[in-house]
Amino acid sequence: MSGTIHVAAAVVVADDGRTLVVRKRGARVFQQPGGKPDAGENALAAVVREVAEETGIAADPADYVPLGRFTDDAANEPGHRVVGDAFLLRVGPAEATASGEIEELRWLTAAEVPDTPLANLSRNHLIRFAWR
Repeated sequence: MSGTIHVAAAVVVADDGRTLVVRKRGARVFQQPGGKPDAGENALAAVVREVAEETGIAADPADYVPLGRFTDDAANEPGHRVVGDAFLLRVGPAEATASGEIEELRWLTAAEVPDTPLANLSRNHLIRFAWR
């Protein structure tokens, strides 16, 4: 059976130009921090909450810049499509702490992207915004 999964994700960029990706427990690929909105929660509220829960980065909602809505094959749910509302978040130093469902996080340079296993939504749509 196929379906659509709605998420909110943040392209987090540190002042040194690296971008943050996370790998959830049991996943083989990295993606931008974010997740599914809770009932009644809009995309901005969801991304602010998810980034704080997953990485410890607590940013003001006003610091998130909307990038648009993107669709691709879901990374962790075979046969599903993911629709992601994406935001850009610029932060100071590259500091974050993996917590909750996050097993690993990495700060990537543009040169590291080709060799990093990324979710389709990340590789095909979101990662490019880190260096624009």
